[in-house]
Amino acid sequence: MLVKDIMKEDVITLTSSATVLHALQLMKEHNIRHIPVINNERHVIGIVSDRDIRDASPSILEPSFEKELLKKPIAAIMINPVVTIHPYEFFEEVATIFYQKEFACLPVVQNKQLVGMVTEKDLLYAYIQLTGTHAPSTQLEIKVPDRIGVLSDVCQFFSRRQIKIVSVYSYPDPKQQSYKVLVFRIQTMNPIVVVRDFESSEYEVLYPYWEDQHEH
Repeated sequence: MLVKDIMKEDVITLTSSATVLHALQLMKEHNIRHIPVINNERHVIGIVSDRDIRDASPSILEPSFEKELLKKPIAAIMINPVVTIHPYEFFEEVATIFYQKEFACLPVVQNKQLVGMVTEKDLLYAYIQLTGTHAPSTQLEIKVPDRIGVLSDVCQFFSRRQIKIVSVYSYPDPKQQSYKVLVFRIQTMNPIVVVRDFESSEYEVLYPYWEDQHEH
């Protein structure tokens, strides 16, 4: 999934001469927390957040300072330079930038011009789509040896039962480096038949815990 598939194209922007008060009004009106600052060529020259405005305010006990701050141009408090991303970058790579840099949003730039914005919420929604949790389905977690062809072998269990796979991803087994866990979302509300198939194989079913449920 690419950035262009998850970004918002209708982006509220400011120019550097706009006042802090104007920025606050836009944030409240559109229920947003970040606004990119652009020039006449739509080049991103800064970004401002509600937190930047709070940090710039000396004290709520001194209203005169507050009034002066609201009159200031946004250029006085905006963050610059700005980290940007490209619409044809992969969602997974961008998620890494968000995590490592602790960003809440990133402007999307193509040919030096602002074309969109990606927020933490957009990333979370993309993750929901990729994992298939937005659709009615059942989750299975299968512990398998980390070897070539294992995914194809495991998928055959679902094919034999005519069960559609909605999504699949994997992560390393936390206890054994030579194993990994395959996480499937499948289109059936009663996976017990295919779970029994796996229990008779070399693969270990980690979830659902059917054996535990039958013991109680």
